[in-house]
Formats: sequence, structure tokens, C-alpha cells
Amino acid sequence: MKPTLLILAAGIGSRYGGVKQMDQVGPSGESIIDYSIYDAIRAGFGKVVFVINRKIEKDFKGIFEKKLNCRIETEYVLQEVTDVPPDFEIHPDRKKPWGTAHAVLVARDKIKEPFAVINADDFYGAGAYELIAEFFKSIDPTSNRYAMVAYQLGKTLSEHGSVSRGVCSIDHEDFLRKVVEHTKIEKIDNNIGFRDEEGNWDLLPENTYVSMNFWGFTAGIFDFLEKGFNEFIRANAYKPKAEYFIPSVVTELINSMDATVRVLKSKDQWFGVTYKEDKDITIDRIKELVDQGIYPENLWK
Repeated sequence: MKPTLLILAAGIGSRYGGVKQMDQVGPSGESIIDYSIYDAIRAGFGKVVFVINRKIEKDFKGIFEKKLNCRIETEYVLQEVTDVPPDFEIHPDRKKPWGTAHAVLVARDKIKEPFAVINADDFYGAGAYELIAEFFKSIDPTSNRYAMVAYQLGKTLSEHGSVSRGVCSIDHEDFLRKVVEHTKIEKIDNNIGFRDEEGNWDLLPENTYVSMNFWGFTAGIFDFLEKGFNEFIRANAYKPKAEYFIPSVVTELINSMDATVRVLKSKDQWFGVTYKEDKDITIDRIKELVDQGIYPENLWK
């Protein structure tokens, strides 16, 4: 049973400005998504499912359907604000869908096998897909044994502004205990830290492991997601900005002992396009990987 890659591509980056999921960063016009799929195929994945929004659906399919034809099975799912249980009134100012855990849930009908979840605008490195593929080989696909690929904080920062990161608490057997989200993490005078609610500067070691939203699940997660979303929407349907996030669901499952999450520690350098200014750095880093022979100059030739 080959695993599936679920790519969360419904969001439009407000800080970046535009549909960054399709921006060209490779020497032959490849996007970050192209490299993610290429790495997944090399690691043995058999299908890719895109979660997109209706605004980009036509352009998105026009780009990826042709290049992925005969290379990997491809499915598309729309994530929409209206994807809620019946009889719930949504706040009229609600514009965005309901967060990353909701994005995974809307793909339920397309996935029956173990699957990895990634962000569309993050370059995770080939090693991450190999780690998660090996993990899937080691588990019963009907179990609630999950995984997360974690990165060292110092390898995930932007040179052009602060970032939000989920700081991981990991036990001595490399199982995840919890993820705590910190916003406005940045490097100042060679020190990495963030401002707490009182405005105090809290330091974080650069080898702290953080979540970059690269998860490995079995199909059993969908039952938990559906139950949790029903509870979430009951409390938040009329809140214009409330979101249902993957780390919150995972932490709850860990605490209730309904699932375990193995932390797979990546040695790779993460990079992405959080800000417009990150694009040139991303292009340079991909060119270095091409020059090293890790990727061909044209992925889909």
C-alpha cells in the first residue's frame, strides 16, 4: 500500500501577497510544490491530493494536471467556509476556511491509506519524505500510530521578518508530548527568541525542534477530526476568525492516549516563501541543490 501526499494549498499568503503556491522558483519554472511531489514520488508515494480553494482551482489544475499526468495519481478537493455540519449559522464576516485540521478533514473521501500532510509553500527536503515513508512501512495502517517530521528551529527562520513556529516537547523515546505555538520568533544579535504576552524577550535554543506542519497519519485520524470539528464548530461557528488546527487535535489525542506521535528529526534545512523577499533566497538554494545533482535542472522533462 503506497502512501498518499496531502498538500494544503487553499490559503493565499497575506504577508507574501499573491498565490505563492504556484510561484516559480526552480530553473525550469518549478514551484515549491513541484519539488515536494518529486521528492514524494522518489520516496514511494503513490498519490497526491491537493486541498485548494475555488478562486485558484482553474489555474491550479491547468498547471498541475498536465505535468503530473502518468507520473502520479492526482486528486483535488475544495476547502470552503461552508464545509460545516448542517444547521450552523456562520458569521457573515467569515472569509477564510476553518484551519489546517479542517483542510485535512475535507479530504476524507479521497484517502483510505496512510498519508503525509504538508504545506504548499514549504520546502522540506528529500530526507523528510524518506523518513515518513520508512515510518509508514513500520506501522499497521489501521493503527493510530502517527508521526511528525520536526526541524531544528535555527534551520527554519526567515531573514526578512519574524515567523510562527510550533515548539515541540519530546520525550526520551522521541514521542511528541505537545506542540506550543509561538509567534514573532526572530533572530536578534545572534540570539533566537520571541516576545511573550508581557513583552519580555524569551530565548529559544537554535537546536529546539519545531513543527513545520509535516505530519504522517493513518486514515483513522478522520474519525477524530470529524468528532473534534463538530465540537469546535458548535463553539465557534459565529466567530469570524476561529480556526481548527492540526497541533490542537494531535495534542488532545496524545493527552487522551488515543494516539501516539513519533517525532522524526530532520537534518535538512527548511526554507520557504513566508515573505516576498524570501523568493530570491529560495531560488538560490534550489539552484545550489540542482548544481549538487540532488535535483535535475528540469524536474518533469
